[in-house]
Amino acid sequence: MNCQNCGANIEAGAKFCPSCGAPVQQPEPAAQQPQITGYCPRCGQPYYGYPAVCPSCGAQLAQQQYQGAPNGRTGDIGSYFPSSDGVKVPRRSIALYVILSILTCGIFNIYWLICLVNDLNLASRQTEDTNGVTVWLLSIVTCGIYGVYWMYKAGDKVSAIKRELGETDSGNYGILYLLLQLFGFGLINFCLIQNEINKISDKRQ
Repeated sequence: MNCQNCGANIEAGAKFCPSCGAPVQQPEPAAQQPQITGYCPRCGQPYYGYPAVCPSCGAQLAQQQYQGAPNGRTGDIGSYFPSSDGVKVPRRSIALYVILSILTCGIFNIYWLICLVNDLNLASRQTEDTNGVTVWLLSIVTCGIYGVYWMYKAGDKVSAIKRELGETDSGNYGILYLLLQLFGFGLINFCLIQNEINKISDKRQ
């Protein structure tokens, strides 16, 4: 680099010219290329940051789910396990969660139960109700009795979701969930309830 005042050679990092003492103008740092944070599930175009809608096609991005990265791109692992933000109901993959529950011999069910309780409270607009961690702890303390009770009460919340969706509400979901839980079909309960949560999630997007 040469001094703009006298033309003398200046070493990199010098702040003043060694010949004339003129201050050296430091080159502006090159603008960093913004990092791609995801790809639109509809059009496949990359986006930067965390926009609510795709800049290319206008698709909603706030609650997007991983449905296979477009053009062979890799998706964000976090999209497999969305978290409730207290406003929007996350949509979860039933098939993936069932596989993980089987592979982990039921250990993954702890995580799924906590998410299920929180998501169902949010979906039924009863966010002040008992949270997922509390339901799990009470189920342990009561040797599973509270878990059976929660399944029964979950039927009321599913009925609220059904009414919002405009579907027929038989009002017997609590009995169904209770019986399935008593006979050891808790995983089926998880799938049934998650299906209702996913439907209301799709509607509210």
